Amino acid sequence: MLDLFAATPTPAVPTPTTPPPGDPDFFSIIMWPFKWAVEAILVFWHWIFTSLGMQPDTGLTWVLSIVGLVIIVRSALIPLFVRQIKSQRKMLELAPEMRKIQERYRGKTDQLSREAMSRETMAMYKKHGTTPFSSCLPLLVQMPILLGMFYTLSDVKKHAEWGVGGVGFLDSELTKQFYDAQLFGVAPLHVNMIEAINDGQTVTVAILIVLVVLMIVSQFFTQLQIISKNLSPEAKTGQAYQMQRIMLYVLPLAFVFSGVFFPLGVVMYWFISNLWTMAQQFVVIRNLPTPGSEAAKARDERLAKRGKALDAKGRVIPLEKHQAEQQRLFEEAQKAKAEAPKRQQPISKQRAKKQAQKGKQDGTSAPSQNGQTPDAPTQGGNAS
Repeated sequence: MLDLFAATPTPAVPTPTTPPPGDPDFFSIIMWPFKWAVEAILVFWHWIFTSLGMQPDTGLTWVLSIVGLVIIVRSALIPLFVRQIKSQRKMLELAPEMRKIQERYRGKTDQLSREAMSRETMAMYKKHGTTPFSSCLPLLVQMPILLGMFYTLSDVKKHAEWGVGGVGFLDSELTKQFYDAQLFGVAPLHVNMIEAINDGQTVTVAILIVLVVLMIVSQFFTQLQIISKNLSPEAKTGQAYQMQRIMLYVLPLAFVFSGVFFPLGVVMYWFISNLWTMAQQFVVIRNLPTPGSEAAKARDERLAKRGKALDAKGRVIPLEKHQAEQQRLFEEAQKAKAEAPKRQQPISKQRAKKQAQKGKQDGTSAPSQNGQTPDAPTQGGNAS
């Protein structure tokens, strides 16, 4: 009997290569709701694709779930994206006015001058309904989701080895399926480039390099759309435009670091999000371009070919109605100009005296520069 039990093989217990999950720290508590949201969306899309017959532990199923996560997050950010576009446009249009403020206080380094310049700048932003931080809102809102995605995928290996799940719907079984999922059957979604290099996963390294290059190209093209097609001539002369040109070449380089330290699943999320941004930017620039920009001229030409034009409120109207509106506005401007009081040209005192003497000889008085007759007494004495 003892020999029989001794001959029975005991199941091998896998040895974890990561430390056991510990108690949550302060940062983990802050990230908990974002990780919960990421897990809920991923599991929702995973359930849809597996219900359609796809294998639950394949890379394609989880990559498509990541695509679904991008669709939901970026769709929710569309209002903020439109606000970002408008804010960037206003900031670039305000560049000439900003330069005037800077010129007024050039060389003045005292505290009062700096405070006055700051007040004028904030008053200008308030007048036009924008701030320099409005253009950063979509990125700031998306960053917690991106960090939630990062920590969710980073914990997959640890949780799978210790047989536990995430903070929400990503239970231990789904975590193990995610851990086993491989893109194209060779590249694990939870592995980053450093781990792939250390483990000798050449194909995974190659896939990550290709994705990073595609991320840089998509980001570069997105920024290029803005500065080449969607800026007015006035905006291209300001400091904000120079910053845009610098960011055109500097910002894409940030993806080099993300491709090294981020797991493959996060890199996939970022790349798909970049494609969304590029397409969204194209639609906005095509349909809501900055007035006076190359994109605005191209849109007006497209509308003219269709016999359409934009009215003062930005609505598409027939070309005949637009021409009639422009004619009406021109006539109103001419009428207002004709009805405006004529501004009297200032004259010198010597000439005013000559006109006064001539007026006395003719029995009239010539008006002076302050609107009174030269001989009329003022409140403090005579005019002369």
